[in-house]
Amino acid sequence: MSARQPRVPVTHADIQKVVGNFYARVRGHPLLGPIFFSTISHDPDLWREHEEKIARFWANALLYENQYSGNPMMVHAGISAIKPQHFDIWLGLFEQTLFEVLEQRTAQLWSELAHRIGRGLKLGIEQARQRTGQPPNLRSFLRDNCNIGLRQFYLLC
Repeated sequence: MSARQPRVPVTHADIQKVVGNFYARVRGHPLLGPIFFSTISHDPDLWREHEEKIARFWANALLYENQYSGNPMMVHAGISAIKPQHFDIWLGLFEQTLFEVLEQRTAQLWSELAHRIGRGLKLGIEQARQRTGQPPNLRSFLRDNCNIGLRQFYLLC
């Protein structure tokens, strides 16, 4: 039986470089940096562990490796300083990093996956933080993430 083809044609070295460069940007960002520092700390060893874990996450997502175990939704929803609007900033920094490190087509493929994951995390956090018993705010999600309204959504369904 042949191994599954990677979702995005990257190597472990590519993943490590993207993750390392991305988190260097995060640490220097005026809004995201303090959030990450308050969660991870300033300790370089803890940052290295975090980056290794995230590299395993991406190896799982991109290369179909089964080295990552974790629940990103639960982790992100449990950090009260993370707000749904932070994901746009996160994705912007991540996309900049992808296009600086990788060939354009590879960066585009990985970026598309990152945006899908980011939208899911953003929606999950919004839902997790709503008052119990209320439905998700589909109108806001569609406007902010899909650039369509409810009418267009219903027409698509």
